[in-house]
Amino acid sequence: MEKAQDRLEVLEKIRDYEKNGWFDRDVENDPPTRPLRPGEADYVGKKLSSRIATRFANRMAYRYFESCLQKGEFVMDEVLGIEHFLAVKDAGAMITANHFSVFDNFAVYKALRPHLDGKNLYKVIREGNFTSFPGKYGFFFRHCNTLPLGSSLPTLREMMDGVATLLGRGEKILIYPEQGMWWNYRKPRPMKLGAFQLAAKNNVPILPIFLTQRDTDRLGHDGFPVQALTVHILPPITPDPALSHRENARKMAEENYRLWKETYERVYGIPLSYTTEGKAVEPCSI
Repeated sequence: MEKAQDRLEVLEKIRDYEKNGWFDRDVENDPPTRPLRPGEADYVGKKLSSRIATRFANRMAYRYFESCLQKGEFVMDEVLGIEHFLAVKDAGAMITANHFSVFDNFAVYKALRPHLDGKNLYKVIREGNFTSFPGKYGFFFRHCNTLPLGSSLPTLREMMDGVATLLGRGEKILIYPEQGMWWNYRKPRPMKLGAFQLAAKNNVPILPIFLTQRDTDRLGHDGFPVQALTVHILPPITPDPALSHRENARKMAEENYRLWKETYERVYGIPLSYTTEGKAVEPCSI
Protein backbone atom coordinates (compact mmCIF):
# COMPACT_ATOMS: atom_id res chain seq x y z
CA MET A 1 0.00 0.00 0.00
CA GLU A 2 1.27 3.46 -0.88
CA LYS A 3 1.98 5.71 2.07
CA ALA A 4 -0.16 8.83 2.40
CA GLN A 5 1.58 11.97 1.15
CA ASP A 6 0.31 14.16 3.99
CA ARG A 7 1.80 11.73 6.58
CA LEU A 8 5.13 11.69 4.74
CA GLU A 9 5.15 15.48 4.79
CA VAL A 10 4.38 15.56 8.52
CA LEU A 11 7.19 13.09 9.27
CA GLU A 12 9.61 15.19 7.24
CA LYS A 13 8.51 18.29 9.16
CA ILE A 14 9.02 16.48 12.48
CA ARG A 15 12.55 15.53 11.46
CA ASP A 16 13.27 19.14 10.51
CA TYR A 17 11.74 20.57 13.69
CA GLU A 18 13.61 18.15 15.95
CA LYS A 19 16.86 19.01 14.22
CA ASN A 20 16.20 22.71 14.86
CA GLY A 21 14.88 22.22 18.40
CA TRP A 22 11.39 23.52 17.54
CA PHE A 23 9.62 21.01 19.77
CA ASP A 24 6.53 23.10 20.49
CA ARG A 25 5.62 23.95 16.88
CA ASP A 26 2.60 22.41 15.19
CA VAL A 27 3.36 20.01 12.34
CA GLU A 28 -0.21 19.37 11.13
CA ASN A 29 -1.89 21.47 8.45
CA ASP A 30 -4.85 22.47 10.61
CA PRO A 31 -7.66 24.67 9.26
CA PRO A 32 -7.59 28.47 9.78
CA THR A 33 -8.72 29.46 13.26
CA ARG A 34 -10.22 32.41 15.07
CA PRO A 35 -9.71 33.49 18.70
CA LEU A 36 -12.03 32.29 21.43
CA ARG A 37 -14.52 34.95 22.52
CA PRO A 38 -15.21 35.73 26.20
CA GLY A 39 -18.15 33.66 27.43
CA GLU A 40 -18.04 31.30 24.44
CA ALA A 41 -16.78 28.30 26.42
CA ASP A 42 -18.87 27.00 29.32
CA TYR A 43 -15.96 25.58 31.29
CA VAL A 44 -17.87 24.17 34.26
CA GLY A 45 -21.21 23.34 32.61
CA LYS A 46 -23.34 26.14 34.05
CA LYS A 47 -25.80 26.09 31.15
CA LEU A 48 -28.35 23.31 30.74
CA SER A 49 -27.76 23.34 26.97
CA SER A 50 -24.03 22.74 27.56
CA ARG A 51 -24.69 19.81 29.87
CA ILE A 52 -27.08 18.20 27.39
CA ALA A 53 -24.65 18.67 24.47
CA THR A 54 -21.80 17.28 26.57
CA ARG A 55 -23.76 14.18 27.56
CA PHE A 56 -24.68 13.49 23.94
CA ALA A 57 -21.17 14.24 22.60
CA ASN A 58 -19.47 11.99 25.17
CA ARG A 59 -21.70 9.05 24.27
CA MET A 60 -21.18 9.64 20.57
CA ALA A 61 -17.39 9.98 20.98
CA TYR A 62 -17.13 6.85 23.12
CA ARG A 63 -19.05 4.79 20.56
CA TYR A 64 -16.94 6.20 17.73
CA PHE A 65 -13.58 5.49 19.32
CA GLU A 66 -14.71 2.08 20.55
CA SER A 67 -15.65 1.24 16.94
CA CYS A 68 -12.18 2.36 15.81
CA LEU A 69 -10.71 0.04 18.43
CA GLN A 70 -12.91 -2.84 17.34
CA LYS A 71 -12.01 -2.28 13.67
CA GLY A 72 -8.32 -2.36 14.55
CA GLU A 73 -7.58 1.24 13.57
CA PHE A 74 -5.58 1.38 16.76
CA VAL A 75 -4.79 -1.19 19.45
CA MET A 76 -4.47 -0.98 23.23
CA ASP A 77 -1.98 -3.46 24.66
CA GLU A 78 -2.22 -2.80 28.39
CA VAL A 79 -2.52 -0.28 31.21
CA LEU A 80 0.30 -0.22 33.73
CA GLY A 81 0.46 1.62 37.06
CA ILE A 82 -3.24 2.11 37.79
CA GLU A 83 -2.31 2.15 41.49
CA HIS A 84 -0.83 5.61 40.92
CA PHE A 85 -4.16 6.93 39.69
CA LEU A 86 -5.95 5.32 42.63
CA ALA A 87 -3.59 7.20 44.97
CA VAL A 88 -5.03 10.55 43.75
CA LYS A 89 -8.51 9.36 42.74
CA ASP A 90 -10.41 11.15 45.48
CA ALA A 91 -9.07 14.67 44.83
CA GLY A 92 -8.41 17.03 41.95
CA ALA A 93 -5.34 16.38 39.80
CA MET A 94 -3.70 17.55 36.58
CA ILE A 95 -2.86 14.63 34.28
CA THR A 96 -0.07 15.05 31.73
CA ALA A 97 0.40 12.87 28.65
CA ASN A 98 2.50 12.84 25.51
CA HIS A 99 0.57 13.69 22.34
CA PHE A 100 1.14 11.82 19.06
CA SER A 101 -2.26 10.62 17.84
CA VAL A 102 -5.96 11.42 17.70
CA PHE A 103 -6.39 8.18 19.65
CA ASP A 104 -4.09 8.91 22.62
CA ASN A 105 -6.75 11.01 24.34
CA PHE A 106 -9.22 8.12 24.22
CA ALA A 107 -6.55 5.66 25.36
CA VAL A 108 -6.01 7.71 28.53
CA TYR A 109 -9.76 8.00 29.12
CA LYS A 110 -10.38 4.28 28.54
CA ALA A 111 -7.56 3.41 30.96
CA LEU A 112 -9.04 5.59 33.70
CA ARG A 113 -12.76 5.20 32.98
CA PRO A 114 -13.39 2.19 35.27
CA HIS A 115 -12.03 4.24 38.20
CA LEU A 116 -13.61 7.66 37.56
CA ASP A 117 -16.71 6.80 39.62
CA GLY A 118 -19.08 8.14 36.97
CA LYS A 119 -17.16 11.36 36.35
CA ASN A 120 -15.59 12.42 33.06
CA LEU A 121 -12.05 13.34 32.17
CA TYR A 122 -11.64 17.02 31.28
CA LYS A 123 -9.20 17.94 28.51
CA VAL A 124 -7.30 21.18 27.84
CA ILE A 125 -7.23 21.92 24.09
CA ARG A 126 -6.00 24.70 21.82
CA GLU A 127 -8.58 27.38 21.15
CA GLY A 128 -8.57 26.80 17.38
CA ASN A 129 -9.70 23.21 17.87
CA PHE A 130 -12.68 24.56 19.82
CA THR A 131 -13.59 27.51 17.59
CA SER A 132 -12.78 26.35 14.08
CA PHE A 133 -12.21 22.61 13.68
CA PRO A 134 -14.73 21.12 11.24
CA GLY A 135 -16.75 17.90 11.16
CA LYS A 136 -17.04 15.13 13.72
CA TYR A 137 -13.80 15.94 15.52
CA GLY A 138 -14.82 19.59 15.74
CA PHE A 139 -18.05 18.54 17.47
CA PHE A 140 -16.06 16.44 19.93
CA PHE A 141 -13.61 19.30 20.53
CA ARG A 142 -16.45 21.65 21.44
CA HIS A 143 -18.49 19.40 23.68
CA CYS A 144 -16.52 16.48 25.19
CA ASN A 145 -15.57 18.12 28.51
CA THR A 146 -12.99 20.28 26.76
CA LEU A 147 -11.28 23.36 28.19
CA PRO A 148 -10.04 25.62 25.36
CA LEU A 149 -6.91 27.59 26.18
CA GLY A 150 -7.72 31.11 24.98
CA SER A 151 -5.09 33.48 23.61
CA SER A 152 -6.62 36.67 25.06
CA LEU A 153 -6.35 37.65 28.72
CA PRO A 154 -10.14 37.55 29.39
CA THR A 155 -10.56 34.05 27.93
CA LEU A 156 -7.40 32.84 29.67
CA ARG A 157 -8.79 34.06 32.99
CA GLU A 158 -12.09 32.28 32.31
CA MET A 159 -10.22 29.06 31.65
CA MET A 160 -8.07 29.37 34.79
CA ASP A 161 -11.14 30.08 36.93
CA GLY A 162 -12.85 27.05 35.40
CA VAL A 163 -9.84 24.85 36.09
CA ALA A 164 -9.75 26.02 39.72
CA THR A 165 -13.46 25.17 40.14
CA LEU A 166 -13.09 21.74 38.55
CA LEU A 167 -10.01 20.82 40.57
CA GLY A 168 -11.72 22.05 43.72
CA ARG A 169 -14.54 19.57 43.21
CA GLY A 170 -12.13 16.70 42.61
CA GLU A 171 -12.11 16.48 38.81
CA LYS A 172 -9.19 15.21 36.71
CA ILE A 173 -7.88 17.42 33.91
CA LEU A 174 -5.73 16.08 31.05
CA ILE A 175 -3.24 18.46 29.47
CA TYR A 176 -0.49 17.97 26.91
CA PRO A 177 2.53 19.89 28.26
CA GLU A 178 4.56 19.34 25.07
CA GLN A 179 1.93 21.41 23.20
CA GLY A 180 1.07 20.30 19.63
CA MET A 181 0.58 16.74 18.39
CA TRP A 182 3.60 15.15 16.67
CA TRP A 183 2.18 12.19 14.77
CA ASN A 184 3.62 8.80 15.86
CA TYR A 185 6.56 10.53 17.58
CA ARG A 186 7.84 8.26 20.34
CA LYS A 187 10.24 10.47 22.29
CA PRO A 188 9.21 12.76 25.17
CA ARG A 189 9.49 16.45 24.26
CA PRO A 190 10.36 19.40 26.54
CA MET A 191 7.65 20.53 28.95
CA LYS A 192 5.79 23.84 28.84
CA LEU A 193 5.25 25.11 32.38
CA GLY A 194 1.52 25.95 32.12
CA ALA A 195 0.21 22.59 33.35
CA PHE A 196 2.57 22.65 36.32
CA GLN A 197 1.74 26.26 37.20
CA LEU A 198 -1.94 25.30 37.31
CA ALA A 199 -1.13 22.37 39.60
CA ALA A 200 1.03 24.50 41.89
CA LYS A 201 -1.46 27.37 42.05
CA ASN A 202 -4.32 25.01 42.93
CA ASN A 203 -2.19 22.82 45.20
CA VAL A 204 -2.99 19.57 43.39
CA PRO A 205 -0.69 16.79 42.18
CA ILE A 206 0.51 16.13 38.67
CA LEU A 207 -0.18 12.58 37.48
CA PRO A 208 2.23 11.85 34.60
CA ILE A 209 1.15 9.39 31.91
CA PHE A 210 3.46 8.27 29.13
CA LEU A 211 2.06 6.28 26.21
CA THR A 212 4.37 3.97 24.29
CA GLN A 213 3.76 2.61 20.81
CA ARG A 214 4.34 -0.65 19.00
CA ASP A 215 4.06 -1.30 15.27
CA THR A 216 1.47 -3.98 14.51
CA ASP A 217 1.39 -6.15 11.40
CA ARG A 218 -1.67 -4.31 10.11
CA LEU A 219 -1.46 -1.28 7.81
CA GLY A 220 -3.78 1.67 8.35
CA HIS A 221 -5.56 3.69 5.67
CA ASP A 222 -2.46 5.91 5.51
CA GLY A 223 -0.18 3.00 4.55
CA PHE A 224 1.69 3.03 7.88
CA PRO A 225 1.54 0.30 10.56
CA VAL A 226 -1.34 0.59 13.00
CA GLN A 227 0.02 1.46 16.43
CA ALA A 228 -0.59 -0.56 19.59
CA LEU A 229 -0.54 1.66 22.68
CA THR A 230 0.48 0.94 26.26
CA VAL A 231 -0.60 3.43 28.91
CA HIS A 232 2.04 3.92 31.61
CA ILE A 233 0.59 5.70 34.66
CA LEU A 234 3.53 7.02 36.67
CA PRO A 235 3.91 8.14 40.32
CA PRO A 236 2.14 11.40 41.23
CA ILE A 237 4.20 14.55 41.69
CA THR A 238 3.01 16.79 44.52
CA PRO A 239 3.76 20.48 45.06
CA ASP A 240 6.25 21.34 47.80
CA PRO A 241 4.68 23.79 50.29
CA ALA A 242 8.11 25.28 50.98
CA LEU A 243 8.47 26.45 47.37
CA SER A 244 6.83 29.26 45.42
CA HIS A 245 4.35 28.48 42.64
CA ARG A 246 7.02 29.20 40.02
CA GLU A 247 9.64 27.07 41.77
CA ASN A 248 7.14 24.24 42.17
CA ALA A 249 6.12 24.42 38.53
CA ARG A 250 9.69 24.02 37.28
CA LYS A 251 10.54 21.31 39.79
CA MET A 252 7.42 19.29 38.91
CA ALA A 253 8.01 19.75 35.17
CA GLU A 254 11.58 18.49 35.48
CA GLU A 255 10.40 15.46 37.47
CA ASN A 256 7.65 14.77 34.91
CA TYR A 257 10.23 14.82 32.12
CA ARG A 258 12.54 12.54 34.12
CA LEU A 259 9.77 9.96 34.61
CA TRP A 260 8.82 10.08 30.92
CA LYS A 261 12.46 9.75 29.87
CA GLU A 262 12.98 6.80 32.22
CA THR A 263 9.89 5.07 30.81
CA TYR A 264 10.94 5.73 27.20
CA GLU A 265 14.41 4.26 27.76
CA ARG A 266 13.10 1.23 29.67
CA VAL A 267 10.39 0.33 27.16
CA TYR A 268 12.28 1.00 23.93
CA GLY A 269 15.62 -0.19 25.29
CA ILE A 270 17.61 2.77 23.96
CA PRO A 271 18.92 5.98 25.54
CA LEU A 272 16.91 9.09 24.78
CA SER A 273 18.70 11.30 22.28
CA TYR A 274 17.69 13.98 19.82
CA THR A 275 19.05 15.10 16.47
CA THR A 276 18.93 18.72 17.63
CA GLU A 277 21.93 20.76 16.55
CA GLY A 278 23.50 23.36 18.82
CA LYS A 279 22.52 23.62 22.48
CA ALA A 280 21.33 20.61 24.50
CA VAL A 281 17.60 19.91 24.85
CA GLU A 282 16.34 21.01 28.25
CA PRO A 283 13.47 19.32 30.16
CA CYS A 284 11.49 22.58 30.29
CA SER A 285 10.61 25.00 27.53
CA ILE A 286 8.89 28.20 28.67
